[in-house]
Amino acid sequence: MEKKTFEKHESGLVQRMGIGTAFLLVVSSMVGSGVFKKVAPMSTDLGSAWLIIACWILAGLVSWFGALTNAEVASQIAEPGGQYVYFKKIFGRPLAFLYGWTAFTVVQSATAASVAYVFAESVNTLGGLPEIHFLGIGNLSIKLLSVLVIWIVTGINLLGVHQGEKVSNVLTSSVIVCIIGITIMCFTMGNGSFSHFEMPTSSNKGLSMGAIFLGMMSAFWAYEGWNNLGFLAGEIKNPYRNIPLALAGGVGFVMLLYVSINIAYLYVLPVEAFQKIHAEGNTISAIAVIQSFLGPVGSSLVIVVIMVATFGTTNNTLMGAARVYFAMARDGLFFKKASHVHSTYNVPTYALLIQAVWASVLVFSGSFDQLTDMLIFAAFIFYGLGATGVFVLRAREPDAIRTFKVPGYPFIPALFILFCIGLVINSIIERPLESGMGLLLMASGLPFYFWWNRGGKNR
Repeated sequence: MEKKTFEKHESGLVQRMGIGTAFLLVVSSMVGSGVFKKVAPMSTDLGSAWLIIACWILAGLVSWFGALTNAEVASQIAEPGGQYVYFKKIFGRPLAFLYGWTAFTVVQSATAASVAYVFAESVNTLGGLPEIHFLGIGNLSIKLLSVLVIWIVTGINLLGVHQGEKVSNVLTSSVIVCIIGITIMCFTMGNGSFSHFEMPTSSNKGLSMGAIFLGMMSAFWAYEGWNNLGFLAGEIKNPYRNIPLALAGGVGFVMLLYVSINIAYLYVLPVEAFQKIHAEGNTISAIAVIQSFLGPVGSSLVIVVIMVATFGTTNNTLMGAARVYFAMARDGLFFKKASHVHSTYNVPTYALLIQAVWASVLVFSGSFDQLTDMLIFAAFIFYGLGATGVFVLRAREPDAIRTFKVPGYPFIPALFILFCIGLVINSIIERPLESGMGLLLMASGLPFYFWWNRGGKNR
């Protein structure tokens, strides 16, 4: 059999992933635990089935607008590191570093840590891990398993991007089939009623912008990750064409999945049931839904699906984000070792290892409930800034070749930017602690920037 050959990017990375893999990477980066859990807190915040579905649709449209806007930038700048490279070429090194540092300390590493933790929680629910308490650390067995997952995924990716690609393709395809299957079962076997969408609840919050933003914050956790594909631009064939197509198609497809399955949840159980689930805090919404008509077998089924989804999301988060730190290190703005590419496996070995160490530390922070809101707050600051890059590039380089142009320009990127501003302001008002923590971690990178930017010794 003739051996396949692949083009090598000037960075040393190998371009081997096609449009199909790129599409699945977008989907897998988004589909983690949120689609199975977030209907419960949204029920508490909103108190209405229609408002819950409206928030899923609105959050999906906003994410899609962001992906379309990001896709135009990617059609001009397709380099390893994604948004870090976009910021560097559009706004300069300081803002690019601040984005990369925030990805490292807050957004990407914490996402991997929290999603790996949900995987470990699911294993504990299915099989029962031993109760271990040591030095005041609770749930130690769950946290140790979370760390093990992070290092297993890192080990897979150390053997080449094709290994991470294979894991992603298999797991993502399986999760898509399972979500569609769960949706169909809810409508055909769930003994539910569409009257759940008509019934007012005793705790209906009414239509208020504060409630809508809180509901959308929950949905955005489920949609988070759509921009990760750009990190892998140095390993995607024809990235100027394939990244925009995968972004636009992947986010739109995920929105259809999310809206469909949440309609199915609310068809089977009324809003009050999800409010009770949230108040108890020890049941995953999707498990309660399936258990209502399939019993314990249904619980096990959903738990396995969640394990597959969260393992795949952890894989894609760690695989993509390491390329950001690799790009930063090549510019002298991160630990020098992170710029190394393995001569055999063509992966940024030390960037993957450094990331795994920090993600493991975050597992023991114990602040996963606060992390999701903090992640979304930090992410949307940079989403909004990134969207302004479309206006800057159009003004600066009007005649540049663009293989993809955001439809509805300038309205779609402008609407996305306005929404980002609104969400950030609302987060500061409604979630001051989480927002403050996010800003503090972002600011913690400033001393490092001045050290590295002045030619300080990389350690």
